[in-house]
Amino acid sequence: MNRGLLRPFAVRDFRLLFSGETISVVGDQFHFVALAWLTLQLTGSGLALGSVLMVAAIPRGVFMLLGGALSDRFSPRSLMLGSNAIRALLVGVIAALVLTGRAELWHLFVLAGVFGVVDAFFYPAIGAILPMLVDEETLPPANAVLQGSQQLASLIGPAAAGVLVALVNTGPAFVIDAVSFAIAGVALIFVVGGRRSPATGGSREAKLALLPTIGAGLGYAWRDPAIRSLIVLSAAFNFALTGPITVGIPYLADQRFDGGSAAFGIILSGFGAGALAGAMVAGSVPRVPRLGAVILSIGVGMGVAVSFIGLAPNVPLAFVLLGVIGLGAGFLNVHVVSWLQARTAEDMRGRVMSLVMIGSAGLIPVSYAVSGAVVDFGAVALMFAVAGAIITGASLLAMAWGIGSLLNQAPSAESVEGAA
Repeated sequence: MNRGLLRPFAVRDFRLLFSGETISVVGDQFHFVALAWLTLQLTGSGLALGSVLMVAAIPRGVFMLLGGALSDRFSPRSLMLGSNAIRALLVGVIAALVLTGRAELWHLFVLAGVFGVVDAFFYPAIGAILPMLVDEETLPPANAVLQGSQQLASLIGPAAAGVLVALVNTGPAFVIDAVSFAIAGVALIFVVGGRRSPATGGSREAKLALLPTIGAGLGYAWRDPAIRSLIVLSAAFNFALTGPITVGIPYLADQRFDGGSAAFGIILSGFGAGALAGAMVAGSVPRVPRLGAVILSIGVGMGVAVSFIGLAPNVPLAFVLLGVIGLGAGFLNVHVVSWLQARTAEDMRGRVMSLVMIGSAGLIPVSYAVSGAVVDFGAVALMFAVAGAIITGASLLAMAWGIGSLLNQAPSAESVEGAA
């Protein structure tokens, strides 16, 4: 790790945040594997597993704007602390039910639903707290090491969780997840920053006026063309990437490469490794000249790589293509998030970050459905070609409309004034 990536660790609050959230992310991998395996043990149904995941996804999307508004009105640190405490308690209860042989399917639906709501408050808060802990120049490396730890956890966590579940079943995996949330919560207790003064948070009446607060956030993002464009681009990229990769890659691994789940794991690890490398590279280059042009050019390259996945004749080439896509995604995530955090007014960050998250996740269920239908129709190569064309076309249109130059500027004074 170079000196640029080490810079955030000079900040005590960041060290605490990083340590706690890294442990929590590792716990999340155990949670996902245990939840999936337990659902299948209880029901033997893939539909039941999909339903559990959907129960988490719906409230997460519905309440995300509310979570962003609360992050701007109250202390992001307090919201994160409360979220971790609730999740630790809930997962602890599920672990106890599993270990005593009393777990039922409805318990998992409750777990998923509450998690979806709590996640909707946690994620905007963590997006809002980071600029309160480090300065603007340190934001890119801080985001890089946070995202890098997530990518690393996603590479090693599922394998470790799978081995644990195979050896001792799902109960201990849920215990590990509960403990990880508790550790993250304890780390946040010692974080000094991330708090809002009463003057910043506003009066009690203002804090209770959440609908106008959400409307102000929507207006702020809409009036700033760069923020508005980033939300649209994020939605287009995620729609074109998530479904085809999640649905199409397993199909190719099974039908074309004749490698089954092993081939799927190898190919998917290419994306994880690329994303980890992209995040580390982005953190090493905190200031990118002509950032907008770089972002959109990377988007074009990612679109071309996606288009060729459907034509890949073997596992190594598919691995390389996913690695290139992951490299671009890791780099973009760090710099786009850092740009938004640095350029958005402090009292609007939670709402703007929640809008970006909604833009990223809102079309994912549609992407899954469309990709599944196309795969069943047998047009996998066409699916990847269209997905790549969407990413490339969106990037080229953004270039033609001058969006790249806007990403080198702060939000306009008008958008900031109009948000008050």
